[in-house]
Amino acid sequence: MAGKGTDVCFLGVNVDHVATLRQARRTYEPDPVWAAVEAQLGGADLITIHLREDRRHICDRDLRLMARTVSVPLNLEMSLNEGIVRIALELKPAMVTLVPERREEITTEGGLDVQSRLEHIRDVAGRFREKGVKVSLFIDPHIDQVDASCEAGAEIVELHTGSYATAGSEREIGELEKLTRAAAHAREAELAVNAGHGLTYNNVGGVIRAIMPRELHIGHSIVSRSVFLGMKVAVKEMKEVINRALVFGV
Repeated sequence: MAGKGTDVCFLGVNVDHVATLRQARRTYEPDPVWAAVEAQLGGADLITIHLREDRRHICDRDLRLMARTVSVPLNLEMSLNEGIVRIALELKPAMVTLVPERREEITTEGGLDVQSRLEHIRDVAGRFREKGVKVSLFIDPHIDQVDASCEAGAEIVELHTGSYATAGSEREIGELEKLTRAAAHAREAELAVNAGHGLTYNNVGGVIRAIMPRELHIGHSIVSRSVFLGMKVAVKEMKEVINRALVFGV
C-alpha cells in the first residue's frame, strides 16, 4: 500500500491494547484476533501489531493466527531482536516496521536511531526485502534519520507523531513543521511516508493536512473508543474523520 504523496490515506488499526486488556487477567479474552476481524469490518485498510520480546501483549499465537486470517495487509512492528526477526521471516507479513524497544517502557518512546545502528538495520532490511516483505522504519521527524533510513535500504518511513500529539497549542505548529520538512525530504529521497503514535480522533486531521501520509497507524484511541461503541464502529468513525480531513481539510 505504500506510495509517495497521494490524496489517499489508508488506516492501519493497531489492536495491541486489546491484548493488553486480556493480559490484565492472564486469560483468553478479549481476543485481539477477533478485534482484527471487527476492525476490518469497520473499514481498516491494514492491521498493525507489535510482537515484543517480552510478549507483554501480543503473543506468538496471535501473530500466527492473524498472519493466516486477516484479509488486509498485516503490518508487524518489531525490534531488531534476532529471534523476532526469524519469526517474521517465517511468517512473512506484508510489511514490517522496525521500532526501538525497551523492556521498561509503557509504549514505544521515540523513533529508531537509524544512524547509530545503520549496518544492523541494513542487514535486517535486506533479509526482509529478499522475502518480498516491505520494510518501514519508525523514526523521529529529523532529516538525518530520513537520510539514514534511505541509506539503510528502507522503502518506507513512519514518522513518529508523538511529540505533535502531546504538544500544547503553543508548540503544535512547530511540531507540524518538523513533520512537514521530514515528509518532504523523505519523498525527495523516494521514500513512502507513513505516520503514527499518539494520534486521536481530535488531532489526526492536523497530520493529514500537514504531510498527507500514505498510511496512518493508530491504536490506543480506537481501542479506547471501542470499549464504549465496539471496534467496528470505532474504526468506522476514525475512517470518517480521516476522509473529512482529506476532502474538506477539517
